[in-house]
Amino acid sequence: MAASSVHIVFKSVVVAKLVFAASSWWGYTMADDQERLQAVIRRGIQSGLCEQCHKTVDEIVEDADEKLFNNIIYNKLHVLNHILLDTKDTKYHLRPRTHNLKLTVKNSSISQSDFITRMRFKDVY
Repeated sequence: MAASSVHIVFKSVVVAKLVFAASSWWGYTMADDQERLQAVIRRGIQSGLCEQCHKTVDEIVEDADEKLFNNIIYNKLHVLNHILLDTKDTKYHLRPRTHNLKLTVKNSSISQSDFITRMRFKDVY
């Protein structure tokens, strides 16, 4: 099998299984869990099953989170869109915002790890 075909199979099977539904559980992982997931990709690169310039697990999950969150925000027919109904109207426009949603109160570490809460507070500075 050609090297490019092996890379495609590795990405389609192994990486897909590693990050399946990662948006829902990524916030609950610790650094050592994330490192173990990244180690699988490093081993794939070392053995030639994966291309050298492959994204890290963190980058893959971050891209998937962004894509899902944008789909939830901008697709009014999305199943999770009703969770984000509370928007904030501001009279001033100082800089472009990632979203116009109201921020919720973070009361526990479990609620901070939730996908919707993580994405609401991402890039808010």
